[in-house]
Amino acid sequence: MGTRWTGNNRDRFKIVFRSLQYRNYRLFFSGQSISLIGTWMQRIAMPWLVYHMTGSVLLLGVVGFAGQIPTLFLSPVAGVLTDRWSRYRVLLITQIVSLIQAGVLAWLCLAGVIQIWQIVLLSVILGCVNAFDVPARHSFVIDMVDKKEDLGNGIALNSLMFNGARLIGPSIAGVMLASTSEGVCFLFNAISYIFVIISLLMMKLHIKISKRKVEPILKELREGLRYTFGFAPIKHLLILLSISSLMGMSYSVLMPVFAKEVLHGGSHTYGFLMGAAGFGALLGALFLASRKSVLKLGRIVPASAIVFGAGLLGLSFSRIFPISLILMIFIGMGMMLQTAASNTILQTITDDDKRGRVMSFYTMAIMGTAPFGSLIAGGLARVIGTPWTIFTGGLATIIGALIFLRNLPELTALVRPVYIKMGIIPEVAAGIQIASEQSTETGL
Repeated sequence: MGTRWTGNNRDRFKIVFRSLQYRNYRLFFSGQSISLIGTWMQRIAMPWLVYHMTGSVLLLGVVGFAGQIPTLFLSPVAGVLTDRWSRYRVLLITQIVSLIQAGVLAWLCLAGVIQIWQIVLLSVILGCVNAFDVPARHSFVIDMVDKKEDLGNGIALNSLMFNGARLIGPSIAGVMLASTSEGVCFLFNAISYIFVIISLLMMKLHIKISKRKVEPILKELREGLRYTFGFAPIKHLLILLSISSLMGMSYSVLMPVFAKEVLHGGSHTYGFLMGAAGFGALLGALFLASRKSVLKLGRIVPASAIVFGAGLLGLSFSRIFPISLILMIFIGMGMMLQTAASNTILQTITDDDKRGRVMSFYTMAIMGTAPFGSLIAGGLARVIGTPWTIFTGGLATIIGALIFLRNLPELTALVRPVYIKMGIIPEVAAGIQIASEQSTETGL
């Protein structure tokens, strides 16, 4: 009995981590796992530093806006260039520039000369880097995972890696903020980029050179725009992501205020709240990685958005730290499941030669709308307070999810031929028509 249990668990482990069989993905996974811990430490330390320096909720929103607004304007162009250039080289350059940015931030902070305008400027620089980094990194998965059927698993493991770091990074940052300073968090982030740069340099890639004719950037941008918003499933996934990001995900900007003013805690409280969200996201990533197929993911998208929104509604009324921690787990799980499931569907149904452009719009949906969400959250919090601002974001997310759910049958019907063509839904037999849609159970 014991052997059978061990064997079953070994099989599950192989299913969850099957993309690690590819050497390049294994290198990427190990390097990024370390680097992302540093990234999360900086993400936690930055708003805490701003709030500590200014005590202004509005400036928290301004700094968040400055770091994210470049994505809105640069992502479309970055998507076109990502489809033209080597995703590998784009990633290598973005990691080097990010290292320099974190190093300068650490030096200014440790030297005691940091000012708000410097934080805003460095945030803008990092936002420009992310506009190229995010679509390249998402698109790069297909270059590291040899078998397309493992693409969904590779994307899920990316989320697992990201949210594992999201669990560890805030916890370490919370301790460091209480015992040392924000500058140490920034320094750790700068050092952590060395590991991902080394992992990229160690890769052995067979880079495919695109033979397609290079058109003017504006023409390719229009082509990507028509393709992305001309196919209803892609369009509706991006609209729901935009709503969640604009109204829901901006809750993170207010978490330093929520920890300090609502829960009457300190940096430890803030770190544990963000760590709890990371733990929930980690659970969601494990669930997605254990799935063998992309089928039924379309149902997970609105369901997870509803969980995310409901968690925000609950958090807005919570004044007790343990209850807030539990709610943050559901918030992190819902947010991660929605974004990762949407990512997997998008990459599965997107043509390879337009992948960079579609992922740039995915980046815009999440990160491009976020700066306006930060400003809205900061402004609303001054007028109606932090709890009611969080409540508003949760309500808007749930409404968006219900609209998506209403359109799900139509979207499923549109995606079904794509899945059949790819072999994800096998035809019953050659020369025999597929059974009627009423009797066939598929998923987006």
